[in-house]
Amino acid sequence: MDGCQGVPILPVPRGDLRVNDAANRDMKARSNSIIDEYIGSRIRERRLSLNMTQEQLAKALGVSFQQIQHYENGVNGLSAVRLFDICKILNVSLSSMFPPNPHEQFSL
Repeated sequence: MDGCQGVPILPVPRGDLRVNDAANRDMKARSNSIIDEYIGSRIRERRLSLNMTQEQLAKALGVSFQQIQHYENGVNGLSAVRLFDICKILNVSLSSMFPPNPHEQFSL
């Protein structure tokens, strides 16, 4: 017993779990990027329809304009809270950022 206060240290299995975790991360990254790109394009579309610059949206959100570029290009995903804040600033509903029927549009 090598553990603290008589608790044995047990080995943690690593083999197949790492392979499966990597595959899950890859699949999640691909599916997130498709949705992130869609939402980003909707943000850009609405921002431009309001004649708003990335700098103006960034200032309203309290982030850099580069962060807005990342959102709009699908490089960075958005938290629910951040997306909600963007929708308030752009004066659109949260549901307007999503496709009408995501199961047909995205094969996840």
